Amino acid sequence: MTTTTRSEARYWLMKSEPQECSIDDALSAPDATVPWTGVRNYQARNFMRDGMQVGDGVLFYHSSCPEPGIAGVARIASTTRPDPTQFDPESPYHDPKSPPDRPRWLLLDVQALRKTRLLPLAELRAHPELAGLQVLQKGSRLSITPVDVADWERIAELLGVSPSLASTGPDGNAA
Repeated sequence: MTTTTRSEARYWLMKSEPQECSIDDALSAPDATVPWTGVRNYQARNFMRDGMQVGDGVLFYHSSCPEPGIAGVARIASTTRPDPTQFDPESPYHDPKSPPDRPRWLLLDVQALRKTRLLPLAELRAHPELAGLQVLQKGSRLSITPVDVADWERIAELLGVSPSLASTGPDGNAA
């Protein structure tokens, strides 16, 4: 695998079921950082493997709950590594077809930076300028999707946070 460097920031929307890992859970974890386990979609895995880099901004999205929506802001805190849940027969994410010497599934660490007001799906849909967000597309079920700069900036404005928040740690200092 070839690693390339890039100077421009990238942004992502990452879905988590709050009963598994909420923004509050992430903020209370050591260093406000959680391993993003359980991704079992090749396209989402490829985003992690090929597109995400440490420092990229993340919209922390609560899904599969009474009111889905963006619940916080985070950043990518590590590179990818094999997701150990694929090898654990007791895990709901176990994949018996994934060999330990050539793992299929990866994880990376996500550092929660700030809980925000909930920006629900209905409110996102009410802003025509956000119509291109993949999470708003009919049939979109991916747990990880890219967010373009204009959408990131507009959502930051709606949430009342600085668009550069991803470049700081949870304490507000440079990450």
